[in-house]
Amino acid sequence: MVSERDVLEFVPKGLWIGSGPVEATGGGTFAVRNPADDSVLAQVADATPADAMRALDAAVAASEAWAATPPRERGEILRAVFEQLTARAEEFALLMTLEMGKALTESRNEVRYGAEFFRWFSEEAVRVHGRYLHAPSGTGRIMVAKQPVGPCLAITPWNFPLAMGTRKIGPALAAGCTMIVKPASATPLTMLALARLCSEAGLPDGVLSVVTTSHSGAVTGPLIDDPRLRKLTFTGSTEVGKKLVGAAANRLLRTSMELGGNAPFVVFDDADIDSAVAGAMQAKLRNGGEACTAANRFHVQRGVVEEFTRKLVAAMTETVVMGPGTDPASTLGPLVSEDQREIVGELVDDAVSKGAQLLLGGKAPGGPGWFYPATVLGDVPSTARILREEVFGPVAPVVAFDTEEEGIAAANDTEYGLVSYVYTRDLDRALRVSETLESGMVGVNRGVISDPAAPFGGVKESGFGREGGTEGIEEYLNTKYIALT
Repeated sequence: MVSERDVLEFVPKGLWIGSGPVEATGGGTFAVRNPADDSVLAQVADATPADAMRALDAAVAASEAWAATPPRERGEILRAVFEQLTARAEEFALLMTLEMGKALTESRNEVRYGAEFFRWFSEEAVRVHGRYLHAPSGTGRIMVAKQPVGPCLAITPWNFPLAMGTRKIGPALAAGCTMIVKPASATPLTMLALARLCSEAGLPDGVLSVVTTSHSGAVTGPLIDDPRLRKLTFTGSTEVGKKLVGAAANRLLRTSMELGGNAPFVVFDDADIDSAVAGAMQAKLRNGGEACTAANRFHVQRGVVEEFTRKLVAAMTETVVMGPGTDPASTLGPLVSEDQREIVGELVDDAVSKGAQLLLGGKAPGGPGWFYPATVLGDVPSTARILREEVFGPVAPVVAFDTEEEGIAAANDTEYGLVSYVYTRDLDRALRVSETLESGMVGVNRGVISDPAAPFGGVKESGFGREGGTEGIEEYLNTKYIALT
């Protein structure tokens, strides 16, 4: 039996720099709270800009030796981390549930998913290759080599405390880069525990640092301005992503951005409605709706909108159990914070005030914790904010459309372009619509699309760059052309 006390004791409470945990300059700390009851789980080090420079010093000092480490050895270390993370899956799942709130089932799924990035990129480490060819003109030879970009900074969000880090750390380390991770202040414990696990698995000192802070901009700003940093990768809101890209532009710092989403879930009248409802439950309620890939708008063809909506309400009513994530019976934990719950409530209230029908939920319960129930809105008007803004909660707004062209236009009517979902039994339509949707990923008759072996990323204001797949490691490699006589 895994105990909360043992799990929290495993977590280093200092900054992870060099060979292990160290206090922040000045000894500052901040509290990490349990969103189920607002209790304090731990006090962790609150880094200063000087601490960020300590982490960069360590990353730079370790960079040359790590880049020169044979790819097979780097891969074996990543494989060892995967194996240890898998062995301690229950501990990491409980830790994530404590600091983020999600149900244990969701946390267990994240551990499996997050660990896979270490296994996948342990295999990709030995497959980095270039090219060698005779110049077509006959004047010489062309050699193309791939080299690690160098020290990297990863800024990760609170909604997936493990996986948003592993899918950056895995490819960076496989490519031969060192990395500093700045986790979200709401959920830093999982990343600190992972740093300790990596060290125990044989990762050399300085290759991975974790800098926790309640003053993100002040701490990461000097890192971004330092010419020794060669790469910035960020997962989070589009608003913050734009600011980081602007800051990185001063040095033309290489960046990759996985930003916000407003995913359409399009159901055509030839779809298997029971399958579409099952997919909608996954696409909407995975991680309690706090996911950039969560279905945000349900566009359903008019001939089946009543059936789909009725069955979606029934499925949520019958299967969703709201409660503390640590309760084995719970399937829907609290939202991460009081602010997040207020945002979700405001979006629902705005839609109802403009004419949407409240078919299920829509009212936060009393008592401790930041809970919000599974909610379904019907006949949502186009003026409702919830169709334009990322709700990041367990709320499903349903809108009817008539023709295929109208459905596609509605799906594309957003500045975001991360993922889209399509349900139809017509293969021609599936391909035709998938090619027309303005998003970096499309799920066809699937409610969950994330896979470490596939490239994850968006278009438009959902960012650029890809994580996972064979493409993921390219984000951490420079291409060098060598001309030979």
